Amino acid sequence: MSTMNVKVIDARGLSCPQPAAMAKQAMTGAGAGAIDVLVDSATARENVARIARLAGWEATVAEEAAGEYRICLRK
Repeated sequence: MSTMNVKVIDARGLSCPQPAAMAKQAMTGAGAGAIDVLVDSATARENVARIARLAGWEATVAEEAAGEYRICLRK
């Protein structure tokens, strides 16, 4: 059984489009793999998930705490 290294990007407290830009840069650099993006706004949550899907990545969203989200990106 192999373990997948997950890169974590903490974009909490940052305004859009910065979280989406950080996610895009990480996806471009990785090419494939696993990236978790932490955000604290619904707008950032939607923008990160949308940009990931447009780039061909799978994006799943989990609410971590009230108003905080973890977007799991996989390719």
